[in-house]
Amino acid sequence: MSNQQWGKKGGEGPPDLDELWRRFNQRLGETFGGKGRNSSQPPGSGGGGGSSIGAGGLLLVLGVLLAVWLASGFYIVKEGERGVVARFGKYSEVTLPGARWALPYPIEKVEKVSIERMEQIDVGTRGERNKDIRESLMLTDDENIVDVQFAIQYRRDDPVAALYNNASPHEDLVKQAAETAIREVVGRSKMDYVLYEGRSEISTKVAAVMQALLQRYSTGIVISNVTMQGAQPPEEVLAAFNDAQNAKQDLERQKSEGQAYANDVVPKARGVASRLMAEANGYQQRVVANAEGEASRFTQVLAEYDRAPAVTRQRMYLDTMQQFLANSAKVMIDQKAGGNNLLYLPVDKLMQMAGEASSSASVQSGPMAPMEPSAPPEVLLRTPDSLRNNRGAR
Repeated sequence: MSNQQWGKKGGEGPPDLDELWRRFNQRLGETFGGKGRNSSQPPGSGGGGGSSIGAGGLLLVLGVLLAVWLASGFYIVKEGERGVVARFGKYSEVTLPGARWALPYPIEKVEKVSIERMEQIDVGTRGERNKDIRESLMLTDDENIVDVQFAIQYRRDDPVAALYNNASPHEDLVKQAAETAIREVVGRSKMDYVLYEGRSEISTKVAAVMQALLQRYSTGIVISNVTMQGAQPPEEVLAAFNDAQNAKQDLERQKSEGQAYANDVVPKARGVASRLMAEANGYQQRVVANAEGEASRFTQVLAEYDRAPAVTRQRMYLDTMQQFLANSAKVMIDQKAGGNNLLYLPVDKLMQMAGEASSSASVQSGPMAPMEPSAPPEVLLRTPDSLRNNRGAR
């Protein structure tokens, strides 16, 4: 190889490596106060200056490498993250967000763990539309099969437990816990409850079972939300299931119509029954009161009859005749003393005349004026009002 200098114009080959190394050692020697090697001296002459220059260069290189190694220990923890420091592979501490420094590798190693980022896994689906039948088909408590899909959102709350307590990746761990919890909750529920009215309750129960399971193994994972994305019968029996559901809806509709008819008819029947009961009770009370009154009157008449039988019989005869003649407008009297002549009495006319006379007398006379009869006494005594008043007085 030729000894052409580096940078010489017109050179035909590459620079000499030995010459470059000699110049580098010379500059290092001048820097650390040593004597530079003569360019004319051969490389292997054994002079003392060569060894001193080599040691100084080595120290400089080592110093630069040491500075670079120490500078590699600086790291930055972002907001929402935690830095987990391990010294010789063993957990040492957790650092908060900000600029931090740790002993460089391999003495200490820093792993950053996000504790605020939400992650999501799907159970029963692969992507947006593809279903995983092995995960989605589940058996209910009434021995029916349902096809369900869930979406689980979670985050890592304890960075130390999330790194050192989980042998499997956290995605696989959460998915296994989700399948276990979903099968447990669905297996204890009826098919109609899973498909219709119990979706929100099932999601809540699944989240609780998953959280208890993850806490039992100290995984450092927190379940944020569990959503049931779909629930339906298997596709093979979907048509038959729809027919059964339509029949159930018809049954519920007929029940509602019957209940509405009952709500319309029953209150009316109860009202009629209440009215009849009230009328019956009133009739009972009226009949009992009349019977008690008649019994009391009979007892009083009996007492009076025991005292004066003739007078009582005469009085009863008169009362009976009064009651009978009060409903008749004409009276025929057979006078035995006067032969076979009949006396005709127009009672209705006499009662009308007696009523007009009494009303005119009450209008013309003052409040303190004496009352004068405008009709014979026997006519006044035969008015219906006077007859009823006389019976009541007696």
